[in-house]
Amino acid sequence: MRIAITGAHGQLGRALCVALAPGYELVPLGHDQLELSSPITVEQIVATGADLVIHAAAYTNVDGCARDPDLAYRVNGLGTRYVALACRRLNAPLVYISTNEVFPGDAGRPYTEYDAPRPINAYGRSKWAGEQAVRELLDSFYIVRVAWLFGGERNFVRTVLRLAEHPPAAGLRMVDDEVGSPTYAPDVAEAVATLIATDFFGTYHLVNAGACSRYELARTVLRLAGLTTPVTPIKLADFPRDSTPPPYTPLANHAGAAIGLSLRPWEEAVAAYLTTLATV
Repeated sequence: MRIAITGAHGQLGRALCVALAPGYELVPLGHDQLELSSPITVEQIVATGADLVIHAAAYTNVDGCARDPDLAYRVNGLGTRYVALACRRLNAPLVYISTNEVFPGDAGRPYTEYDAPRPINAYGRSKWAGEQAVRELLDSFYIVRVAWLFGGERNFVRTVLRLAEHPPAAGLRMVDDEVGSPTYAPDVAEAVATLIATDFFGTYHLVNAGACSRYELARTVLRLAGLTTPVTPIKLADFPRDSTPPPYTPLANHAGAAIGLSLRPWEEAVAAYLTTLATV
């Protein structure tokens, strides 16, 4: 089976290529090979002759999305529509990588796969538009929501380690009232590899088990890395930014767990990631 992977050079895209290469013919598509904001994307995807498409490409700069919501919508919303239209032409299933930020973060409990999305920022709205396009145009699809992704070169875990190298005199300051589900890219990729071998189409929350705040995640990263850099908890209100992150969006994995797809606890995943960094 031939699989086209958009965003193949991103942290999840790279992990997907590693996980899927042994069993499939892959067509990795980077930013230089796709123009997601243009309808030409349809022909570019169709030209791959893919039997299945994994759409991992997105404009993920959430603050950039807030500054230019039209661009976010063109890339994440309309861009996903073009990918879905191509899958329709190819008669190929689509795996669409979505986000916890489709939810508002006010439920006070983990969100299930069929809780009603109500995004509160431009990034979340653009990704929700992509989800709606997939459901509108296709019958065979997997919508996979992830959150707080790490595993590549640019992510929160790497940022914490970088800041710890030259911390301010008062130590690091991390938000303790933004809570979510850290997600290790290789773990998601392995779960997706298992998922696409089934015809259990639908919506999935493929995140590492458990939840934490940004503050708790930073403290765990430093502890596992053997660092004693002080970390001070702050509030979202103390950290002004262009986007408004949803404050509480742990994702509950019910649909995946029901078919045997349960990712390990996030602490174990962070430890595994730090081990790979230590060998670089």
